[in-house]
Amino acid sequence: MSFGHCDNAVLTEQLTFAKRVKDRLYKSFGHIPLACVITFGCQQNVSDSEHLKGLLCEMGYSLTDDTEKADFIIFNTCAVREHAEDRVYGNIGRVKQLKKDNPALIAAVCGCMAQQETVAEKIKKSYPYIDIVFGTQVSHRLPEFIYKRLCGSPRIFELKQDNGDIIENVPVKRDGKLKGWLPIMYGCNNFCTYCIVPYVRGRERSRDPEKILEEARAMVAAGYKDITLLGQNVNSYGKGCTHGVTFAELLRRINDIEGEFRIRFMTSHPKDCTVELLDTIRDCKKISRHLHLPFQSGSDRILKLMNRHYDRKGYLELIKASKERIPDLALTSDIIVGFPGETYEDFKETLSLVEQVRFTSLFTFIYSPRGGTPAAIMEDPVSRKEKGEWFDELLRLQEGIASENIKALLGKTFRVLCDDFGSAEGLMSGHTAGTAVVEFEGDSSLLGEFLDVEITSYENVFKGKIIN
Repeated sequence: MSFGHCDNAVLTEQLTFAKRVKDRLYKSFGHIPLACVITFGCQQNVSDSEHLKGLLCEMGYSLTDDTEKADFIIFNTCAVREHAEDRVYGNIGRVKQLKKDNPALIAAVCGCMAQQETVAEKIKKSYPYIDIVFGTQVSHRLPEFIYKRLCGSPRIFELKQDNGDIIENVPVKRDGKLKGWLPIMYGCNNFCTYCIVPYVRGRERSRDPEKILEEARAMVAAGYKDITLLGQNVNSYGKGCTHGVTFAELLRRINDIEGEFRIRFMTSHPKDCTVELLDTIRDCKKISRHLHLPFQSGSDRILKLMNRHYDRKGYLELIKASKERIPDLALTSDIIVGFPGETYEDFKETLSLVEQVRFTSLFTFIYSPRGGTPAAIMEDPVSRKEKGEWFDELLRLQEGIASENIKALLGKTFRVLCDDFGSAEGLMSGHTAGTAVVEFEGDSSLLGEFLDVEITSYENVFKGKIIN
């Protein structure tokens, strides 16, 4: 399925609303109004919030992290796990007091959690002090929503999800100066039985490659040294589009942009990870030597229940091919422990896969049911306590593997991007082309520089020395 891209009329309309908001705010406030954006969830949400901030700046707001000083507060929410939703409700509950202190305050909730009709209905009934609620595909209309609310409109609830055109050139206010997020696609077609994402972010929609390259060039020109390409499944970039550019080809084109910078990407789905992609990582010097390839379970029976569309054998063949091509590749993955119907025998297959692959690191989760997904109504006889015991067993295994991986890096020299201050005065910190963080002697003049650093020891973090 191919999706188009809106012409400038949609964005022009919203920028007109932004100017109206700006004019109205200047007349209403005796100071520059402040906006606070609170983000929950994944890197895609962080990127979405950067565009919300860009729109808010167009409307005349300055940004603050202090909710007590804010004239506008927006919660950009996550629906992937129950804990994230609980945190959101706890935070929006505080708005009631904030509005008592500042009656002019406008509060909004957006994002994946807000896209769910049950959540929107709960906010409508239980949180009457929330002014605006909108879903994932209409975030570009924030200026319109704020303007209408400033003009006395009733509370606004907009959950439109038409899987329509991508809105390009939305203003962006990036959080960092060295590291940046670059979305290349939106939505997901996979419908894993445990995942709410396709229901709240819609079907896959790929951006035009020229628009992506244009943004990448602008980021490099602005000094960004670490650019992460984002998508729910970046490996399926371009499917159904007429331009014919695959994800691997897109990576090669970004790699050809002049300048010294690093390319990362997330997240990859094993069913769409190709040999072409592995060869591209091997051949392109600017692409990070890191592949995040979630396998979720080592049991074919559970993978089928999860609707993952690959099996254990295929996954291991993919890992073998990646290690043969890129010996220094850092491999990371996601694992769900205690999926409905999983037995300890199934779980042991996960343990054996972890033992065989020996991942650099793992992101591990105990299964959390999401209402509206098929897995939420599956029989789940294993107790939370037993799942916790399995989880601890997995962590112990991975800790031993991680310890061996750490030892293997000692004495080696890596190209490191200095991107932060270290844990003590006189130390700086940076990332290798894989996932390792290294501290070394230096000062702020090194920020943004690529350095050759030899790893000398490990003390909760790698320690190293710059090689001249």
